[in-house]
Amino acid sequence: MHLFDVEWVQQIVASYGYAVIFLIVMMESAGVPLPGETTLVSAAVYAGTHHALDIKFIIAAAAAGAIFGDNVGYWVGREFGNRAVSRWGHLVGLDERKRKLGQYLFALHGGKIVFFGRFVALLRAFAALLAGVNGLPPLRFFTFNAAGGIVWATVFGLGGYLLGAGIHRIAGPIGWTVLAIALGGAVGFWRYYKRHEERLLAQAEAAMGRAEWQERQPSDAR
Repeated sequence: MHLFDVEWVQQIVASYGYAVIFLIVMMESAGVPLPGETTLVSAAVYAGTHHALDIKFIIAAAAAGAIFGDNVGYWVGREFGNRAVSRWGHLVGLDERKRKLGQYLFALHGGKIVFFGRFVALLRAFAALLAGVNGLPPLRFFTFNAAGGIVWATVFGLGGYLLGAGIHRIAGPIGWTVLAIALGGAVGFWRYYKRHEERLLAQAEAAMGRAEWQERQPSDAR
């Protein structure tokens, strides 16, 4: 049976309950390509039609899996990502200046990327990893990650529970639309970046340089 088949997902949810919801969502959030959102929606539909599972615990399991999995991805990115990018980044054009630009952008917009990334199919699996690689502060990451996980689980969980099988006709087009908007935004940013590359790199270097200088100062000198 195909991994993304809704009936198959409902079968394993019926067999293993909340634990499999937590596990699949957690692994997807940590970067493993599994159908986390499909699992959440299918479990919610199953709860609404069979009344064998409690929707509150489905939402709680999905939210907990999302938060925990994202924290794993964030930790991997924070502990190992920088070394990997420093060593191999040049192979894909990521020199030191461009790495500083990534850190600068996450310093400005990292919270929004983590929160809204939860709702974008591809970004959902990698937003936490990128946040770790680019040095988003742990407390800021945890706050936006927890908020995104709870809102995402609640919206799609209640949607599946209240709308039943009809949620798949809605969630599919909405998911593709959000993905298309995200990709369009990425293309737009890339074009803007190429037109203003040197200015953006200089801003990032200056901002990150000031931050590094402040971190090196004794606390009584600040």
